[in-house]
Amino acid sequence: MAVDSQGNSVSSPFPRQLDIAKVAVYGLSILLAGMFLFLPLINLLHPSPWQRWLGTIHGFGALLATVVTLYTGHLAFPLMRGVGQILPQMRTLTFWSSAIAFLGIATGNIAYMRYRAGAEVGGARAWLKENSLLADYIFMEYHKFIVLFTLPLGVACTWILWKYGDSILEKQNHPLLTATCVALMTSHLERKINLSNILICNGSPKL
Repeated sequence: MAVDSQGNSVSSPFPRQLDIAKVAVYGLSILLAGMFLFLPLINLLHPSPWQRWLGTIHGFGALLATVVTLYTGHLAFPLMRGVGQILPQMRTLTFWSSAIAFLGIATGNIAYMRYRAGAEVGGARAWLKENSLLADYIFMEYHKFIVLFTLPLGVACTWILWKYGDSILEKQNHPLLTATCVALMTSHLERKINLSNILICNGSPKL
């Protein structure tokens, strides 16, 4: 909006920089969210029918587990500060994050059995160990073990929150509340590290 010599406001033919920045931020956010949500569909491009469907199912399971776990870990920060209004929501979220994490791990282990097949049948692990041992260590072995930790952490936090109920906010239970929130934040961090789990079920073209 501009002002003429008589003090009247007139419309500017060009958008303000703030408007352009706002449109750019919203546009990029929507684009990135869309790409993130459709990453599991990359598995449909795989030449193996078995990998196409199992990879897609596991990809969507990992995506859902990541979203729920990240949101739960995010809410652990105000809960640790004693915001009791979100406690019922946290109990529900920890239960569902644990259940979805179990389903994601189960489908991932089914796919992992094929990954560990020998070189004589074209196993991806054997191919990676021959051609890129570091990739196998970082993207598969480290990834596999760190993802598994989210399940026992989630189950333990779910049990604590449901067992103690609202009494966990009492002063004598503050150390337990802090430990529970730190465990949820750890699961939150582990899921951030393992976002590659959503891209493909097993990261090798040899599957």
